[in-house]
Amino acid sequence: MIGAVVERIIAACDGASKGNPGPAAWAWVIADDGGEPTRWEAGPLGVATNNVAELTALERLLSAADPAAPLEIRMDSQYAMNAVTTWLPNWKRKGWRTAAGKPVANQELVVRIDALLGGRDIEFRYVPAHQVGGDRLNDFADRAASHAAVVQEPAGSAAGSPPPPLSATTSRAPRGGGGRTGSARPGKASSGGASSGGASGSSSSGSSGAGPARTLKAKYAGRCRCGRPYAAGELIAKNPDGWGHPDCR
Repeated sequence: MIGAVVERIIAACDGASKGNPGPAAWAWVIADDGGEPTRWEAGPLGVATNNVAELTALERLLSAADPAAPLEIRMDSQYAMNAVTTWLPNWKRKGWRTAAGKPVANQELVVRIDALLGGRDIEFRYVPAHQVGGDRLNDFADRAASHAAVVQEPAGSAAGSPPPPLSATTSRAPRGGGGRTGSARPGKASSGGASSGGASGSSSSGSSGAGPARTLKAKYAGRCRCGRPYAAGELIAKNPDGWGHPDCR
């Protein structure tokens, strides 16, 4: 209808890499009028870096969303957001070279995103990751990407259910790279929140091996080997490849 108002689309996208580089995946989610997730999709990337996963998530969202509708994109990756909103114009002027004269990393992805941005009404909104009471859409996309990275299988709203908790699928996680499953990315907590003074105060102790794990209170927030985050002050235990939830040992 002539003069009809096009509804604004609210969406989020996220990427995950369990090892950085390691098993990786992307995900995006679009909300309904009430702010609830209504459409989403996630897909595996094999072994890739977190930055590749983040950029791929943005590319897939832009490809899926109606180009005629105003779009708000919520992201927790400062790298991906800066790449397409701040650094991109300078990279193009310099012939896809950085300020240091080096080739732009992940150039093919950035070029495809640049083409998808053309002529569209898009607002990027940075949202911090893994915050209590944080952005629900970003949290949904984070869970979907993390789950797809663990199981290396595609998923989406066509299946009729949201992504399950990572604890239900960690036993199927592919092994590779350095063995660490926490992803360290700009704007997100790393998996080393309890090492070198990162934990304080012993809550309980036990023998090593198959016995109960010695638990400490995390001084900083971090990410367990299972892919789920833990908060500062939460009880954590030493695992073979870092610190994390005692039941993931």
